[in-house]
Amino acid sequence: MTAQPSLSRRAAAELVGTAGLLVVVIGSGLKAAELSRDTGVALIANSFASAIGLGLIITIFGPLSGAHLNPVVTLTSWWSRRTGGEGLGGREALVYTVAQSAGAIGGALIAEVMFGRTPGTFATQVRDGGHLLIGEVVATAGLVLLIQGLGRIGRSRLIPAAVAAYIAAAIWFTSSGSFANPAGTIGRSFSDSFTGIAPESLPGFVGAQLIGGILGLALAALLYGTGTGTGTRTRSRFGRGAKPAPVDGASPAKAAYETVG
Repeated sequence: MTAQPSLSRRAAAELVGTAGLLVVVIGSGLKAAELSRDTGVALIANSFASAIGLGLIITIFGPLSGAHLNPVVTLTSWWSRRTGGEGLGGREALVYTVAQSAGAIGGALIAEVMFGRTPGTFATQVRDGGHLLIGEVVATAGLVLLIQGLGRIGRSRLIPAAVAAYIAAAIWFTSSGSFANPAGTIGRSFSDSFTGIAPESLPGFVGAQLIGGILGLALAALLYGTGTGTGTRTRSRFGRGAKPAPVDGASPAKAAYETVG
């Protein structure tokens, strides 16, 4: 296995990947709204395009940075390392989070320009109410549980397709539409469109996503044990002496890939 990419290259991958994700989410929403006045039809198109785009982006950038694209995923990786497993260090997690947030905002602005709209206009679609926040907790907890669970049972290669499928479904089964990503949520506040969220709704959504991340980690530990790292055997099942599979610690997804030098 070749050397792990530098932090600057991994940060660039997170920035570009998250920007690409926001271009897909917002751009497909704008196109759907252009082509149909039916909200249901527009949501079908948006969820389908978002799922395909997300799966492709994870596949492309996974070998570089692990394709977190999401501060919650990054924080769960950091926590895994703090609890004795594989994951990111504190400085790496901070750099990833900044890159993701910058990429999300940049991607939103690119999508707006691409459709001939004025960039930098804040969203006016207020998303408030306890039921929506519960939806975000559920959406984010499910996402973290999926990633952690597949990693802990040694099926990390399924993560790109599984995450894409989960997001496509969660857009429909959650009351909030499954933002499930603090950076993406911030980025979507820069688009006054079908997929946007007003800035005043950000604190509630981001807080709910962080709570969902904690819940997802707790459920993963309960169901799969406190593993030594993603893609490894868990201590609860195999004991503390279990030898972990070699991973570079960037993320649950990254154990599935050979590292690009």
